[in-house]
Amino acid sequence: MKDLRITYAGHSAVFIELAGVHIAVDPWLKGNPLCPHTLQDPPKLDLIALTHGHSDHAGDAVRVQKLTGASIAATYELAMIMIDEGDSADKVIPMNKGGSVAVGNVTVRLTEAFHSSSYDGKKGTVYAGEACGVILSSADRSVYHAGDTSLFTDMKLIGELYRPTAALLPIGDRFTMGPHEAAHAARMVRAQVAIPIHYKTFDLLTGTYEDFAVQCKTHGVKSMELQVGESVTL
Repeated sequence: MKDLRITYAGHSAVFIELAGVHIAVDPWLKGNPLCPHTLQDPPKLDLIALTHGHSDHAGDAVRVQKLTGASIAATYELAMIMIDEGDSADKVIPMNKGGSVAVGNVTVRLTEAFHSSSYDGKKGTVYAGEACGVILSSADRSVYHAGDTSLFTDMKLIGELYRPTAALLPIGDRFTMGPHEAAHAARMVRAQVAIPIHYKTFDLLTGTYEDFAVQCKTHGVKSMELQVGESVTL
Protein backbone atom coordinates (compact mmCIF):
# COMPACT_ATOMS: atom_id res chain seq x y z
CA MET A 1 0.00 0.00 0.00
CA LYS A 2 1.47 3.33 -1.07
CA ASP A 3 0.64 6.67 0.47
CA LEU A 4 -1.21 9.47 -1.26
CA ARG A 5 0.29 12.93 -0.84
CA ILE A 6 -1.61 16.11 -1.73
CA THR A 7 -0.09 19.59 -1.79
CA TYR A 8 -2.29 22.66 -2.22
CA ALA A 9 -0.85 25.40 -4.43
CA GLY A 10 -3.77 27.83 -4.18
CA HIS A 11 -7.03 28.29 -6.06
CA SER A 12 -7.63 24.93 -7.79
CA ALA A 13 -3.98 24.03 -8.35
CA VAL A 14 -3.03 20.82 -6.59
CA PHE A 15 0.03 18.57 -6.68
CA ILE A 16 -0.64 14.88 -6.11
CA GLU A 17 1.83 12.05 -5.59
CA LEU A 18 0.10 8.72 -6.11
CA ALA A 19 1.65 5.29 -6.71
CA GLY A 20 4.96 6.87 -7.64
CA VAL A 21 3.39 9.23 -10.21
CA HIS A 22 3.80 12.99 -9.77
CA ILE A 23 0.68 14.83 -10.94
CA ALA A 24 -0.54 18.41 -11.11
CA VAL A 25 -4.22 19.21 -11.57
CA ASP A 26 -5.03 22.64 -13.00
CA PRO A 27 -1.52 24.02 -12.32
CA TRP A 28 -2.21 27.74 -12.55
CA LEU A 29 0.96 28.70 -10.72
CA LYS A 30 2.48 31.88 -12.14
CA GLY A 31 -0.19 34.55 -12.05
CA ASN A 32 -1.98 32.81 -9.19
CA PRO A 33 -1.99 35.38 -6.36
CA LEU A 34 -2.00 32.61 -3.74
CA CYS A 35 0.68 30.31 -5.14
CA PRO A 36 4.01 30.54 -3.27
CA HIS A 37 7.11 31.24 -5.37
CA THR A 38 8.55 27.93 -4.15
CA LEU A 39 5.77 26.03 -5.98
CA GLN A 40 5.65 28.05 -9.20
CA ASP A 41 8.39 26.07 -10.96
CA PRO A 42 7.85 22.42 -10.00
CA PRO A 43 11.00 20.32 -10.45
CA LYS A 44 9.26 17.05 -11.31
CA LEU A 45 5.93 16.16 -12.89
CA ASP A 46 4.82 13.11 -14.86
CA LEU A 47 1.30 14.28 -15.64
CA ILE A 48 -0.77 17.44 -15.83
CA ALA A 49 -4.55 16.92 -15.75
CA LEU A 50 -6.80 19.80 -16.81
CA THR A 51 -10.44 20.14 -15.85
CA HIS A 52 -11.25 22.92 -18.33
CA GLY A 53 -9.73 25.76 -20.31
CA HIS A 54 -10.30 28.86 -18.21
CA SER A 55 -7.14 30.83 -17.55
CA ASP A 56 -7.25 30.27 -13.79
CA HIS A 57 -6.98 26.53 -14.46
CA ALA A 58 -5.19 25.93 -17.79
CA GLY A 59 -3.54 29.30 -18.39
CA ASP A 60 -0.10 28.20 -17.13
CA ALA A 61 -0.25 24.61 -18.35
CA VAL A 62 1.92 25.00 -21.44
CA ARG A 63 4.72 26.67 -19.47
CA VAL A 64 4.59 24.02 -16.74
CA GLN A 65 4.55 21.21 -19.32
CA LYS A 66 7.62 22.56 -21.09
CA LEU A 67 9.39 23.11 -17.78
CA THR A 68 8.80 19.58 -16.49
CA GLY A 69 8.32 17.46 -19.62
CA ALA A 70 5.06 16.10 -18.21
CA SER A 71 2.25 14.79 -20.35
CA ILE A 72 -1.03 16.73 -20.42
CA ALA A 73 -4.38 14.92 -20.19
CA ALA A 74 -7.45 16.92 -21.17
CA THR A 75 -10.65 16.76 -23.17
CA TYR A 76 -10.05 16.44 -26.90
CA GLU A 77 -10.76 20.08 -27.70
CA LEU A 78 -8.54 21.40 -24.93
CA ALA A 79 -5.81 18.90 -25.81
CA MET A 80 -5.75 20.21 -29.38
CA ILE A 81 -5.50 23.76 -28.05
CA MET A 82 -2.48 22.73 -25.96
CA ILE A 83 -0.79 21.53 -29.15
CA ASP A 84 -1.68 24.79 -30.93
CA GLU A 85 -0.19 26.68 -28.01
CA GLY A 86 3.15 24.91 -28.40
CA ASP A 87 3.05 21.57 -26.62
CA SER A 88 4.43 18.55 -28.50
CA ALA A 89 1.70 16.24 -29.77
CA ASP A 90 3.45 13.25 -28.20
CA LYS A 91 3.11 14.93 -24.80
CA VAL A 92 -0.64 15.50 -25.08
CA ILE A 93 -3.22 12.88 -24.10
CA PRO A 94 -6.64 13.69 -25.61
CA MET A 95 -9.56 12.01 -23.87
CA ASN A 96 -13.11 12.69 -22.79
CA LYS A 97 -15.68 12.09 -20.08
CA GLY A 98 -16.26 8.44 -19.29
CA GLY A 99 -12.92 7.39 -20.71
CA SER A 100 -9.70 6.45 -18.97
CA VAL A 101 -5.98 6.30 -19.66
CA ALA A 102 -3.12 4.76 -17.70
CA VAL A 103 -0.09 6.84 -16.74
CA GLY A 104 2.36 4.63 -14.90
CA ASN A 105 0.49 3.03 -12.01
CA VAL A 106 -2.29 5.64 -12.08
CA THR A 107 -5.53 5.55 -14.04
CA VAL A 108 -6.91 8.93 -15.12
CA ARG A 109 -10.65 9.29 -15.68
CA LEU A 110 -12.65 12.35 -16.66
CA THR A 111 -16.05 12.77 -15.06
CA GLU A 112 -19.03 15.04 -15.52
CA ALA A 113 -18.92 18.65 -14.31
CA PHE A 114 -21.34 21.48 -14.93
CA HIS A 115 -19.48 24.63 -15.92
CA SER A 116 -18.36 26.51 -19.03
CA SER A 117 -14.97 26.21 -20.74
CA SER A 118 -13.00 28.48 -23.05
CA TYR A 119 -9.33 29.25 -23.60
CA ASP A 120 -7.65 32.62 -24.17
CA GLY A 121 -4.65 32.02 -26.40
CA LYS A 122 -3.02 32.66 -29.75
CA LYS A 123 -6.37 32.49 -31.57
CA GLY A 124 -8.20 34.69 -29.08
CA THR A 125 -10.95 33.22 -26.92
CA VAL A 126 -11.95 29.81 -28.29
CA TYR A 127 -14.24 26.99 -27.23
CA ALA A 128 -12.31 24.46 -25.15
CA GLY A 129 -14.70 21.52 -24.92
CA GLU A 130 -16.81 20.75 -21.88
CA ALA A 131 -15.65 21.19 -18.31
CA CYS A 132 -14.97 18.01 -16.37
CA GLY A 133 -13.82 16.54 -13.09
CA VAL A 134 -10.87 14.17 -12.72
CA ILE A 135 -10.53 10.85 -10.90
CA LEU A 136 -6.97 9.65 -10.26
CA SER A 137 -6.80 6.05 -9.10
CA SER A 138 -4.13 3.56 -8.07
CA ALA A 139 -4.64 0.03 -6.81
CA ASP A 140 -5.65 1.22 -3.35
CA ARG A 141 -6.17 5.00 -3.42
CA SER A 142 -8.19 7.49 -5.46
CA VAL A 143 -8.60 11.25 -5.59
CA TYR A 144 -11.54 13.18 -7.02
CA HIS A 145 -10.80 16.72 -8.21
CA ALA A 146 -14.19 18.18 -9.10
CA GLY A 147 -12.86 21.10 -11.14
CA ASP A 148 -15.32 23.96 -11.40
CA THR A 149 -18.84 22.64 -11.05
CA SER A 150 -22.28 23.03 -9.60
CA LEU A 151 -23.83 20.30 -7.47
CA PHE A 152 -25.31 17.41 -9.45
CA THR A 153 -26.90 14.16 -8.31
CA ASP A 154 -24.66 11.87 -10.37
CA MET A 155 -21.91 12.63 -7.88
CA LYS A 156 -23.47 9.67 -6.08
CA LEU A 157 -22.18 7.44 -8.89
CA ILE A 158 -18.66 8.79 -8.39
CA GLY A 159 -18.96 7.73 -4.77
CA GLU A 160 -20.31 4.29 -5.63
CA LEU A 161 -17.69 3.57 -8.28
CA TYR A 162 -14.53 5.11 -6.87
CA ARG A 163 -14.98 5.79 -3.13
CA PRO A 164 -12.34 8.55 -3.23
CA THR A 165 -9.81 8.74 -0.46
CA ALA A 166 -9.97 12.52 -0.86
CA ALA A 167 -12.36 14.83 -2.68
CA LEU A 168 -11.12 18.26 -3.76
CA LEU A 169 -14.23 20.40 -4.03
CA PRO A 170 -14.76 24.04 -5.04
CA ILE A 171 -16.47 26.08 -2.33
CA GLY A 172 -16.01 29.69 -3.48
CA ASP A 173 -19.60 30.24 -4.70
CA ARG A 174 -20.67 32.55 -7.55
CA PHE A 175 -18.82 30.58 -10.28
CA THR A 176 -19.03 27.15 -8.60
CA MET A 177 -20.65 25.47 -5.66
CA GLY A 178 -20.67 27.29 -2.35
CA PRO A 179 -19.97 25.67 1.03
CA HIS A 180 -23.51 24.34 1.47
CA GLU A 181 -23.63 22.61 -1.92
CA ALA A 182 -20.04 21.40 -1.67
CA ALA A 183 -20.79 19.66 1.63
CA HIS A 184 -23.65 17.81 -0.06
CA ALA A 185 -21.19 16.85 -2.80
CA ALA A 186 -18.74 15.53 -0.20
CA ARG A 187 -21.49 13.36 1.26
CA MET A 188 -22.52 12.00 -2.13
CA VAL A 189 -19.01 11.09 -3.28
CA ARG A 190 -18.35 9.30 0.03
CA ALA A 191 -14.89 10.77 0.40
CA GLN A 192 -12.86 9.84 3.44
CA VAL A 193 -11.87 13.49 3.63
CA ALA A 194 -13.18 16.58 1.81
CA ILE A 195 -10.67 19.33 1.01
CA PRO A 196 -11.85 22.74 -0.26
CA ILE A 197 -10.42 24.42 -3.37
CA HIS A 198 -11.31 27.42 -5.56
CA TYR A 199 -11.81 29.89 -2.72
CA LYS A 200 -10.06 32.89 -1.10
CA THR A 201 -8.29 33.78 -4.37
CA PHE A 202 -10.47 36.78 -5.21
CA ASP A 203 -12.99 38.89 -3.32
CA LEU A 204 -15.78 37.54 -5.54
CA LEU A 205 -15.22 34.06 -4.09
CA THR A 206 -17.06 34.46 -0.81
CA GLY A 207 -17.34 30.85 0.35
CA THR A 208 -15.30 30.05 3.46
CA TYR A 209 -13.81 26.93 4.94
CA GLU A 210 -15.54 27.68 8.25
CA ASP A 211 -18.95 27.44 6.61
CA PHE A 212 -17.88 24.34 4.68
CA ALA A 213 -16.66 22.62 7.84
CA VAL A 214 -19.94 23.29 9.65
CA GLN A 215 -21.96 21.96 6.71
CA CYS A 216 -19.74 18.88 6.36
CA LYS A 217 -20.19 18.11 10.05
CA THR A 218 -23.96 18.08 9.65
CA HIS A 219 -23.53 15.41 6.96
CA GLY A 220 -21.06 13.35 8.96
CA VAL A 221 -18.23 14.13 6.54
CA LYS A 222 -14.65 14.77 7.63
CA SER A 223 -13.29 18.01 6.19
CA MET A 224 -9.76 19.36 6.16
CA GLU A 225 -8.38 22.73 5.12
CA LEU A 226 -4.95 22.80 3.51
CA GLN A 227 -3.16 26.11 3.73
CA VAL A 228 -1.44 27.20 0.55
CA GLY A 229 1.82 25.28 0.29
CA GLU A 230 0.70 22.71 2.88
CA SER A 231 0.74 18.97 2.21
CA VAL A 232 -1.13 16.04 3.68
CA THR A 233 -0.35 12.32 3.41
CA LEU A 234 -3.30 9.95 3.42
